[in-house]
Amino acid sequence: MPAKKNTVVTADDDAQLLRLIARNLEFEEYEVLTASDGEQALHLVEAHAPDLVLLDVMMPKMDGFTACQRIREFSNVPIIIITARGQDRDKVHGLDLGADDYLTKPFSVEELLARVRAVLRRSHLSSHEMSQGMRTTATIGDLTIDFTQHLVRLGPRELALTPIEYRLLAYLAHNAGRVVTHDQLLEHVWGNEYVGESHMLQVNINRLRRKIEPDPTHPRTLLTRVGIGYQLVIPAS
Repeated sequence: MPAKKNTVVTADDDAQLLRLIARNLEFEEYEVLTASDGEQALHLVEAHAPDLVLLDVMMPKMDGFTACQRIREFSNVPIIIITARGQDRDKVHGLDLGADDYLTKPFSVEELLARVRAVLRRSHLSSHEMSQGMRTTATIGDLTIDFTQHLVRLGPRELALTPIEYRLLAYLAHNAGRVVTHDQLLEHVWGNEYVGESHMLQVNINRLRRKIEPDPTHPRTLLTRVGIGYQLVIPAS
């Protein structure tokens, strides 16, 4: 029985670019659903539960940022934001809304396919791969991480983390008490092709802090070690 194809929703109001993206994804054996605006993309995600979403930023009816935010209200599907502007604030804004990655126009077909493969590879990691070499659970202060079920609790409350946020926290928890460098985190969570992508890491660390810290502006659990990396602190007994 043939393996099920990964389904990709791709949205762009540039019809020529949309056809190009769809044709190349289909050539790589992805099932592709296309949308010409953010509203259509949102409906496709709701109806088909795809494996990946590609969202252009500048679209009619609903822009890519708004579509990303709306999708994150009900789904953890991986999202790649595509922007023509290439400005850092656009990348940061997209990541802050819950996007997993970004592409800046113009991009090559090879870069597009590499990013798609990388994001899908991360999302398809099994529980065994995620928990390999780790304890079944870890408790750090009020945080409890269940590695087998990918669940995180802060006290009695279960936290809703994106897959990227969970992988960051799980890796830091596995190395609790130790400083983990920026590049170690980028390589483990995103892959070695992302080493040096400081925006990707910083934005997701900030998102994670907003969920686990009482005061994210003055973190006590997830600390920055300036110029080195981050540390998940084990509270003193």
